[in-house]
Amino acid sequence: MTNQQQTAQPADAIEQKNATSPKLSGLRYVPRWIGGVLCYIAFGLGGLLSSLTILPILRFWPGKKTVRVARVQKAVSRMFRAFVAMLSFAGVIAVSTKNIEALQQTKGQIIIANHPTLVDVVVLISLMPNAGCIVKQGLWRNPFIRGVLASAGYIPNRGADWLLHDCRQVLHTDTNLIIFPEGTRTLTGNVVNSFARGAANIALRTQTDILPVVLRTDVAGLTKQQPWYQIPRQTINMSVEIGTSMSYLLYDAQQGNEAKMARQLTRDLQQHYLDTLKQPIKSY
Repeated sequence: MTNQQQTAQPADAIEQKNATSPKLSGLRYVPRWIGGVLCYIAFGLGGLLSSLTILPILRFWPGKKTVRVARVQKAVSRMFRAFVAMLSFAGVIAVSTKNIEALQQTKGQIIIANHPTLVDVVVLISLMPNAGCIVKQGLWRNPFIRGVLASAGYIPNRGADWLLHDCRQVLHTDTNLIIFPEGTRTLTGNVVNSFARGAANIALRTQTDILPVVLRTDVAGLTKQQPWYQIPRQTINMSVEIGTSMSYLLYDAQQGNEAKMARQLTRDLQQHYLDTLKQPIKSY
C-alpha cells in the first residue's frame, strides 16, 4: 500500500462503512474534541519547527532553485499527509479518492476545487507532491507558517500584475497551482458560492489548462460559520473526485474579448460544480 493510500482510502472502502457517522454527544464527544484540538496544535507547532529546521535545509541544499523548491513541496505534502492522518485517527475527517492517479500525474496545471471545509487545501496538497497555491498576504506575517510558505514557493496575493507574473513562473516549473474560485469556504446552505473570475483570468492569461476537483462532504463541519475549535460531532466523510482537464484553448481570447471569455469560463466552471454536486453522492 502506498503512502497516499494510507491517508486517502478508495471511495468503495468508504462506501462499505456507512453513509453517515454517528453524532457524538455528552462525554462521548470529549475525546473527539480533545483529539481535534490537539491535531491543530500539532499542526501549528509542526509548521513552526519545520520552518526553523528541516525546510531551510531543504531549501538551501545544493541544486537549482526549481529543484530546491520541489524538494520543499514534497516535504510539505508529506507533512500535510501526516496531519490528515491525525485528523482521521481523531475521527474528525475520513478522506476517500476517485481517479487520484490523474491528480498525482498532473504537472503545471491549475487545480480548482470547491471549498466546503477548513482543511480542503491541506487535503489537496497531501495528495500532490508538486502543489503550490495563492496565499493571503496576512498569512505571510504568521510565524507558524511563514517559513513553510516561503520555502515551498507559494504565491502572495498581491497586485494583479505581480500575481500574474508569479503564477506564470510557478506553472512553468511544473508546479500545480491550487485555486478555490469561491474565494472562501462555502456558506452553509449553498451548493457553492458564486465563483470569482480569478482562476479563469489566470488560466487564459498564462495559457494553462484547468483540472477541476470536486470535494463532496456528507455532513456540515469545519465551515465558514464555525470557529476552528468547534470540532465536528460527526466524522466528515470527504470524497475527492478528479474531473477531466479543461483546455484553455476552448476559451481562447481570439474568439472574443478576453474579459468576455473569462466570464464565460467562470460561468461554465460554476455550472459544472452545481450540476456535479447536485447529483446523488455515490462515494459513501
